[in-house]
Amino acid sequence: MKIRLAVSALAAVMTMAPSVWAQAGAAAGAPAKVGVINVQAAIASTAEGKQAAAELQSQFAPRATELQNMQKQIEDLQTRLRTGQTTLSDEEKARLSREGDQLSRSYHRKQQEAQDDSNDAQQEVVNRIGQKMITVLDKYSRDNNYAVILDTSSQQTPVVVASPQVDVTQEIIRLYDQQYPVKGGAPSSAGGAARPAAPKAPATTPKP
Repeated sequence: MKIRLAVSALAAVMTMAPSVWAQAGAAAGAPAKVGVINVQAAIASTAEGKQAAAELQSQFAPRATELQNMQKQIEDLQTRLRTGQTTLSDEEKARLSREGDQLSRSYHRKQQEAQDDSNDAQQEVVNRIGQKMITVLDKYSRDNNYAVILDTSSQQTPVVVASPQVDVTQEIIRLYDQQYPVKGGAPSSAGGAARPAAPKAPATTPKP
């Protein structure tokens, strides 16, 4: 199976942002409003988030290629063992089996290391953007007399259904990009960032 290391939904590991922003200082006499925001989508859709996604994809691409090559080697060894059951000597079968086992162990170790490093890198990006986004959202909620803004991407949110009219996600993305423009502009590719999917483990090399 071909290994792919893509970076999409950067904010899938978003845990540091609160699910509710409440404003106690609403303007006197003005009716307080309630809004919703998808923090995960907002972080991934900012120009900074898209730029970070492209950078992470480039950073981890060589390791993805290395894992892909290792898996191909493992599959080739398995094929040689399977097709050579009646032609290979017992000694050669044992050698190929040992080689496959060693390569499989190395593959799984490198795969886990790559996934852990990727997760750490993504979390750093999410925390960095998320902290600044909270500042933007806090000012927006005070300026526009919001009593509460709920994060619909949080598993703890009580929101089941929300009208598009109360969703401030796109407005916060726009304000964030205004306040924190990226150097060189945002990548042209759409879809934001994504968490690297762990490559599928190869089948276990047969024992002699």
